[in-house]
Amino acid sequence: MSFGPPPSPYTHSVLTQNDQQKKRRRNRLLGLLAVVLVAAVGTAGLLAARSDDKKKPTADNAPAAGGGRLDVRETVERKPATTTGDMAFRFSIDDAKPGEHTEMPGTWATDKILAKGINQTLAGFRTGTDAVPGDEVWKLRLAGPICGYTRRVTGENRTAVVFRDSKDKASLCNHVAFFDLDDGKQIWEHEFPVSTIGDEQDTAPTDGAVQDTPSVTLTHATVAVTWGGGTDAYDMDSGERTWRTTESGSCQDMGAAGGRALLVRLECWDDGQPSASWQTITYKVRKVDPGTGKEKWTYAGTKGLRDLELPSSDPPVVAVSAGETGFTELLSLDDRGTVRATIGLTSGSYVGDCSDQVDYLVVDDCQTIAVGLGQVFVRSKEAGAPHNSNWIIGFDLATGKTTEKFESGPDSLLYPLRVSGSRLLALRMSDDHISPSALVSLDPKTGKETPYLYFGVPQDADTLTTLDENDIVVQDGRLFFAAHAADGPGSGKAWTWLVLGIGSSTTEQ
Repeated sequence: MSFGPPPSPYTHSVLTQNDQQKKRRRNRLLGLLAVVLVAAVGTAGLLAARSDDKKKPTADNAPAAGGGRLDVRETVERKPATTTGDMAFRFSIDDAKPGEHTEMPGTWATDKILAKGINQTLAGFRTGTDAVPGDEVWKLRLAGPICGYTRRVTGENRTAVVFRDSKDKASLCNHVAFFDLDDGKQIWEHEFPVSTIGDEQDTAPTDGAVQDTPSVTLTHATVAVTWGGGTDAYDMDSGERTWRTTESGSCQDMGAAGGRALLVRLECWDDGQPSASWQTITYKVRKVDPGTGKEKWTYAGTKGLRDLELPSSDPPVVAVSAGETGFTELLSLDDRGTVRATIGLTSGSYVGDCSDQVDYLVVDDCQTIAVGLGQVFVRSKEAGAPHNSNWIIGFDLATGKTTEKFESGPDSLLYPLRVSGSRLLALRMSDDHISPSALVSLDPKTGKETPYLYFGVPQDADTLTTLDENDIVVQDGRLFFAAHAADGPGSGKAWTWLVLGIGSSTTEQ
């Protein structure tokens, strides 16, 4: 599989043959989706091929009130004119070699583009297509592989990644690029310092030492990069570095959460010596002014934590792990960094998930912990056979008490995704593979569930719906499932699904 420079020009006959193959693949996909949905809802022709004269959607997908072009995007999704699901996009390959592995960090969407990180390339595809490598509407080739990304996107559809300074996977991860998702234009890029574990100086690793893993995030008008020895902040428009903080002593900046505010996670060692053991590490969370880097408050975690992640920067919510596996508590902080409420997850009833990708530091990538409306929403564990089920529960951030509970019902599972306006977006995934899955809206005030999109997933694409191994993106009336990596088949040749997009059958692609 190649994602390098554009291939040589094809002859007309080859282009025609490729077009016919794509049409056959698209028809096969639509047929598979149709079989799933028709069997479930008894309606023929739900996933027919899209025509050019579809009506525009009635959904109003404007950014949230008060959101500007330099703010982090908070799109409010609305119920589409029809809840019938249709293929909005597919990206797949059939030339991966057995045992081949390609990293695919980062998935972003706009009203027209699905963008994907692919090794050292950023690629944009037009939605409404059945795409393969070579069908990109834009490609941005970086100097080296992507080594960090953020799920955050600005109001004008821009985001950032960090990447290595050469094709060598062992080269330094020390560059940040800010780029436009609509046209692939790189707005600016900069080199930032690196540090070794336990070294607060901005020096490169030597003698085989390991570089601290950098992270990148976005907040108002600011791109922030943590690099171990400190944090650098850049102006979104000019790319000018606006401030830098450097650590001293035994603490390091290891990850940042963006959005409406900027939180920096620090890892510290009580004895002043770096160690890979969680028993010697303590965590702090620092809120800083994104315009100046000035500290507003610091929260110090208790000793004995194995992990600390940041599902939300505003309101600030901290997920901590004091056990061997999984998060044991969610902590709601106030405007001084003190704990407002503690939400215990140790009973085993509730599950809090954050990204556990080893190679990328994204401390605010908690896809099934949704925060907003004065609450945090998590899912319960699965009930298991004979009719699997679970529920989503809300907790009040001020008191820690439970609020509304949303039941999945038998043979389906509910996963919270994100707050959208005054409602919670969630996935209702079919567990019996007969009834359709759905993107739904949950109203915390009334307990009402509103379906947005009913859809089916072909069996050979089912792995894309595993939430801890894939990106789930809801944007402008479309739902995307995207792989973190592409792996070749065990042997021979096979189609590999990388991205599947679902949209309303009335949505203009």
